[in-house]
Amino acid sequence: MKLTVRYFASLREALGPSEVVEVPPPATVGVLRDHLVARGGRHAEALARGRAVRCALNRAMVDESAALDDGAEVAFFPPVTGG
Repeated sequence: MKLTVRYFASLREALGPSEVVEVPPPATVGVLRDHLVARGGRHAEALARGRAVRCALNRAMVDESAALDDGAEVAFFPPVTGG
């Protein structure tokens, strides 16, 4: 399934504003995060499991167990963002 992934604050600085990612179904936000970390490099560093990262699915705050549908928008951001 194709997903739009958006990054905010420090994650945006490290990874850019957004990208389209494909993951096999069924998937959750946590599966997507693991998929991105597995890329290595900047993704592995910015989204590492030891780092606090908040997430939203279609503009609603969710935890990593939220199920994804094709065409969904997932946003990742640090717990505190600037104003």
